[in-house]
This record gives sequence, structure tokens and C-alpha cells, in this order.
Amino acid sequence: MTFLDTLYAATLKDERWKLYFRGLSLTLQISLVGIAIGVVLGIAVAMVKVTAQGSKNPVLRGAASICNVYTTIIRGTPLMIQLLILYGFAWIPNGVIACFLGFGLNSGAYMSETFRSGIQSVDGGQMEAARSLGLTRWQAMRTVILPQAVKNMLPAIFNEFIVLVKETSVAGYIAVNELTKWASNIRNRTYDSTSLYLAALIYLLLTYILTQVLKVLERRFRKSDRN
Repeated sequence: MTFLDTLYAATLKDERWKLYFRGLSLTLQISLVGIAIGVVLGIAVAMVKVTAQGSKNPVLRGAASICNVYTTIIRGTPLMIQLLILYGFAWIPNGVIACFLGFGLNSGAYMSETFRSGIQSVDGGQMEAARSLGLTRWQAMRTVILPQAVKNMLPAIFNEFIVLVKETSVAGYIAVNELTKWASNIRNRTYDSTSLYLAALIYLLLTYILTQVLKVLERRFRKSDRN
């Protein structure tokens, strides 16, 4: 078979090109939900850890210990195994829900460390100033420190989203038909790897576009900081 024949079989025959878009749509859905859960969870874990430092509150210190266990387990085990474990729970109805939770929990563990370093990078004098105005430590953290940390961490959050897009390729192990899984299914039908090359090209183009958007954001943040 010629290259055009294999390309036709991998794309136009039986309208297989639609499968790539279907897989890409699910890939982006998993990535968006995963990063959303990861940001919320990451902020919560980071705030607990930072606030617990130097605190004598046993509840807060206990919560910080639980957060440490969570980040240690998630960061110390492969994402694919985490997905397989979640998919094995009877209360999770399908693989897509397991992916939403799995990618969210995984992203949250890594984002928590990003947010923690971002919070700690804010000048400590701002916390003291907020406390002197009568704000509690939690109020100062939520209204003064966290907004600045989030602004500084936006490029890192966007970069995490780019990483999630590529990591969704393991979702096929729990029967989720994302982009890689559809490409693999097409390969099994055509007995040719052209579909996998096309999937790789789609990932490359997508990550390139997202990287360019990230660069624009970083330039704007640098410009706003100078102003």
C-alpha cells in the first residue's frame, strides 16, 4: 500500500477522522475537569499546610498530616495504577468518572506544592500588615496572600494543564476512548500505525498552541508587574 492508501484508511475510510475529534474532545474534557479539581484541591491542601506551620491547633496539625500523607501517596505512585484502583471501585459508574477523579487527585497533589511555594514566596510583611488590621490568619491568607500567589502561579497552572493533556493517553487502560485509544483502535482495524502518527501529531499541535498561549500570558504578567 502507498502512503496515500494508508492515510486514506486511517482517516477518510468509514469517516474515521471523526473518531480523532471524538477522542480529542474527551481528552480535553478530562484535562479541563482534572485541572479544575486539581487547582481547588491544591489550594486547599497548600493553605492547610502553610497555616499549620507553627500552629499549636491539634485539628489543624492533624489536617496537615493527612495532607502530607495524600501528597506522598499520590506523588509516589504511578498515575496509571491510581486510575486502575479508582476504576475498580464499585461506586464509580464508568471510566470517564474515574479519570475525572484520578487526574484531579493526581493534579491536586502536584499543584499543592506549587501553591505552597507560591504562597510562601509572598512577602511575609503582608501577612503581618493584614493581621495588624484585625484580620485573622485565615482571612489574611484568603484575601491578601492567596490572590497574589494565584496570580504568580497562573503560568504553572497552565503548564500543568499542558501536562495533563498528554497524560490522558493512559486513560485507555480503563476503557476510556480518548485520542490515543481511538488511534489504537483504528490501527487494529487497518493493521497500520499511521493512526498513531496522526494522534502524535495532534498532541504535538495542541501542546504547541497551548505553549504559545502560555508564553503570551507570561509576557503579559511580566508587563503588568513592571507597571
